[in-house]
Amino acid sequence: MFRRLSVYLSFVRFSHSVFALPFALAGALLAARHVRIAPSSVVWVLIAMVAARSAAMGFNRVVDAKMDAMNPRTANRELPRGAMTRRQATTVVSLASMVFIYAAWRLNPICFLLSPIALAIVFWYSLAKRYTTWTQLFLGLAMAVAPVGGWLAVGGRGGWEPWLLALAIGTWVGGFDVLYACQDLEFDRAHGLRSIPVRYGVATSLIVSRAMHAITIVCLLSLSWVIPLPRAYQLGVAVVAALLFYEQSLVRADDLSQVKRAFDLNGYVGILYLLVLAASIYAG
Repeated sequence: MFRRLSVYLSFVRFSHSVFALPFALAGALLAARHVRIAPSSVVWVLIAMVAARSAAMGFNRVVDAKMDAMNPRTANRELPRGAMTRRQATTVVSLASMVFIYAAWRLNPICFLLSPIALAIVFWYSLAKRYTTWTQLFLGLAMAVAPVGGWLAVGGRGGWEPWLLALAIGTWVGGFDVLYACQDLEFDRAHGLRSIPVRYGVATSLIVSRAMHAITIVCLLSLSWVIPLPRAYQLGVAVVAALLFYEQSLVRADDLSQVKRAFDLNGYVGILYLLVLAASIYAG
């Protein structure tokens, strides 16, 4: 039973929830400056975000199963190696989607009405590389839903805060996905898949990635101009910027061997930012 559970958790990359979840909580935390948050709302935000991300990842694995089997880097994933059947995978995606919609219903009518749109956005990323160069931007859009969703979930209405966070997480995720996509440049070209690296090459893609991460930092700093936050917030964002700078320094056009290491660093970015924001709001 535990072995089967570990396969399912690996299939949806459960550990990668740390990318979007802190920003969903950050959106809720900012809304808490204006409205009172019920503890149950925080629980349902957590459930909704994990379920939506799991559904999106599972959908990606299902629609990409044949491609994954041909790519040496992904051939050991659960579907290509036979650890799960396509029917089991589809069931996981369906259940995660239903849990997300139910959690949205428990939060409030607006979240419930928007839940199918949110699922459509996060599912589209998996298909985008078949149709558009800007695949990585669509992943950024999918993840940008998180802070806006967290804001709306606890009753936030109006204001620049969630939109600045949305742009920050969108450019952050899009930026590191550009780095990640550089690994599959030759495979994607050979199989007619599209991405920023496929169209512009590795060297230009690294410039695009770095520009996107620069926008991330500008957006995070801009939040302190929109709402009163102590100087400690700006110092915390400087630490986030240093982490992203280090991530970028690991990847060069002539050496992609550290892409996985750079990718894994992003797990700390969201958590660090959430802690910085929480401390700044309470200190303020």
